[in-house]
Amino acid sequence: MPTPSHRYRDIERTAEYLQPEKCLPPPVDNSMDKVWFIKDGCGIACAIVTWFLVFYAEFVVIFVMLLPSKDLVYSTINGIIFNILAFLALASHLRAMITDPGAVPKGNATKEFIESLQLKPGQVVYKCPKCCSIKPDRAHHCSVCKRCIRKMDHHCPWVNNCVGESNQKFFVLFTMYIALISLHALIMVGFHFLYCFEEDWTKCSSFSPPTTVILLILLCFEGLLFLIFTAVMFGTQVHSICTDETGIERLKKENPTWEKTSSWDGMKQAFGGGFSPAWFSPFSGTLYHQVPQDIETGKGEIVTGRLEGHVEVIEIRGGIGHCTNS
Repeated sequence: MPTPSHRYRDIERTAEYLQPEKCLPPPVDNSMDKVWFIKDGCGIACAIVTWFLVFYAEFVVIFVMLLPSKDLVYSTINGIIFNILAFLALASHLRAMITDPGAVPKGNATKEFIESLQLKPGQVVYKCPKCCSIKPDRAHHCSVCKRCIRKMDHHCPWVNNCVGESNQKFFVLFTMYIALISLHALIMVGFHFLYCFEEDWTKCSSFSPPTTVILLILLCFEGLLFLIFTAVMFGTQVHSICTDETGIERLKKENPTWEKTSSWDGMKQAFGGGFSPAWFSPFSGTLYHQVPQDIETGKGEIVTGRLEGHVEVIEIRGGIGHCTNS
């Protein structure tokens, strides 16, 4: 429930959008297992490229390096490790892409919903003028998802989704597993080059020497690029979880008005409980829960639709709540 200590929100400066009556009620969703998916052309293209690059690495590792190898043990062990990591990376990517990152119900800034919050005199609610929803603390509006996202860190086109409180774990796992398969591929490329230099190039691969070199160089470039990128993203995300500060909050240098959790509690909340193998599984969830929408209706009188300078006023009988632009 919002309190006077909640930090300021950006507001709409056009008076007609301040009235809850202007907001359409949120659509009724009767499907319990509706898949979250953002219809963004750039994001979909980036997601397809991501899968293509993983499959390219899989092709080079299996058909250029491991199958032609004379060492069966080496090929078997590295093949199993690489394929497990690749599977976990793609599974994490898929979960990060189709999991609701923590979207606020759209269009719930109606008079009835505001009344149901049972606000006390002097308390403040914040309305997003773009998606017409009541904005929880630490929520930000995403122009791509067209929704307010709770604890939004950033919008990532590579997963075609926002990274928020409900899917941050899957994004962290995705960056971790991509970094690991990139490192693994680079190590195998190094060993394969040494093997080919010592042996006849025509015997170290099923392809011609020029084709083999080109494929290995491309894989080396891809692996090095994604290793650096995903390792940095992984470290940034873990740091955000441990400091309980999202990327947007850090970028805007916002003073925290919320009670920060400890590093360990933040990790447990994001990864779904105490440390266990489930932390590394993209098939287990987090400890974040959706905000309940069925709240007992109160009897407070709401006076809205008044603009005083650049202040949006939502008045509760017996007191006035307000917010200003930051």
